Amino acid sequence: MHPLLNTAVKAARRAGAIINRASLDLDLLRIGRKAPNDFVTEVDQAAEAAIIEVLSKAYPDHDFLAEETGTAGASGKRGTASDYVWIIDPLDGTTNFIHGFPQYAVSIGLAHRGQMSQAVIYDPVHNDLFIASKGKGAMLNDRRIRVSQRDRLDESLIGTGFPFRNFESLELYVSMFKELTQKTAGMRRPGAASLDLAYVACGRLDGFFEMGLMPWDAAAGSLLITEAGGLIGNFQGESDYLFHENIIGGSPKIFGQLVNILGKYTLPEPTKGLAAKAMLDSR
Repeated sequence: MHPLLNTAVKAARRAGAIINRASLDLDLLRIGRKAPNDFVTEVDQAAEAAIIEVLSKAYPDHDFLAEETGTAGASGKRGTASDYVWIIDPLDGTTNFIHGFPQYAVSIGLAHRGQMSQAVIYDPVHNDLFIASKGKGAMLNDRRIRVSQRDRLDESLIGTGFPFRNFESLELYVSMFKELTQKTAGMRRPGAASLDLAYVACGRLDGFFEMGLMPWDAAAGSLLITEAGGLIGNFQGESDYLFHENIIGGSPKIFGQLVNILGKYTLPEPTKGLAAKAMLDSR
């Protein structure tokens, strides 16, 4: 295992231990709201702090783009700029977590000069560890994984995420959902995008799409998919997706069919994703 990846695994497992301990006493959690239907808990914050502590101790010159603390150098100060940026979601699926719904994960991706190079997605409930290094393939619990071999959309299981922050796009999404429901074997919305992407990488889902994803939701999962032989892009199939919020991932043939359907819809302009990119560029 690459040393960078090994350190990320250590960080993810430490965060997972914090999450698992907290899951035993959900009634004691302090829960806040960043926006309607966008929750944050002390567990998110503690898990993120633990991840950054592990990574910054090993790589003091690296930078971070994290869901709860924004972007900073390892010292916690802005104004630095490293070729290496860790993109972190300490608890993807917070709403699931606070309800005891067992579908959430720790997501850690490393971008080197703007390209994803390492990825870890850890599901602490099932102790599933998804990892990938650029050019080295993807694995689940020490077993090599590949995207599914299905080539017909009407035989495929597709993951998605409902709009929950910006309801202005809800009608648009409902139109997409209605069309795809009639053209697929089934649609699933488990509620943690990082795990949905990991499930595409290992063939549990044949494809995935969502509007409004932030970079920390998709960074690690995107590398898992490409290293597992799949494709990921925006709704037009282009590679400019990480900060543009709208993402499709899948096995090559299913990806193309999803792009053909979803690419015709006129999407809202990304705002929060581009704001995150601007924040990152201002280091």
